[in-house]
Amino acid sequence: MRPRGLSRPSSSPRRRPRPEIAVAGLLLSACATATLPPPGVATRAAAAVSWSGSLRVSVSGKDVRGRSRVLMAFRRPDAVRIEIPGPSGARLVAVAREGRLTAVLPAERAFLESAAMAEDLEALLGVALSPRELMDVLVGVAPAGLRDYKAQWGDTLPRRVEALLADGTRLKATVDEAETGLDLAEAVFGPPPHPGYRRIDADEARRLLGTR
Repeated sequence: MRPRGLSRPSSSPRRRPRPEIAVAGLLLSACATATLPPPGVATRAAAAVSWSGSLRVSVSGKDVRGRSRVLMAFRRPDAVRIEIPGPSGARLVAVAREGRLTAVLPAERAFLESAAMAEDLEALLGVALSPRELMDVLVGVAPAGLRDYKAQWGDTLPRRVEALLADGTRLKATVDEAETGLDLAEAVFGPPPHPGYRRIDADEARRLLGTR
């Protein structure tokens, strides 16, 4: 449909758009539903060695549904800390490092220990992503095996990510604040203290967290 008030002279030949103009048009159309990163930003974000931030996370799938505020930090290659705050202290503090996962529920005086593979994080949190895959999701990189992945970018990092996992679980995260390149203390990725706590399994941990 031609805009009103504009007409093409009948004597002018119809020109085909140049390929670069057509590509630019597609990118502008994409910007209507997703925020593209400024030039070079995605590359720098993907290369981040450390990250620390506060998120609002929702997870929905066949066997899991929940939402929570989450404090998270990572240090490549494989160290991740996940904390779910509560009204009177942390509800969960989980640290994955060097292939091992330690998760503590302070209010329940309970802890679990396991491997830190994707299936272990799925058993605890309902999200089948390995620590390295979690890192990638936060910095705008889609891990292999996802059915879908979208990132809306701020000036330097994604401010919202949405991932559809292979099993149909949908993960959404809104990043309220985040920084990269931090010199995080070694204690951040140490096993959370749990003297005298009782050992539990992932099923009980998820029941206590209310994520089923």
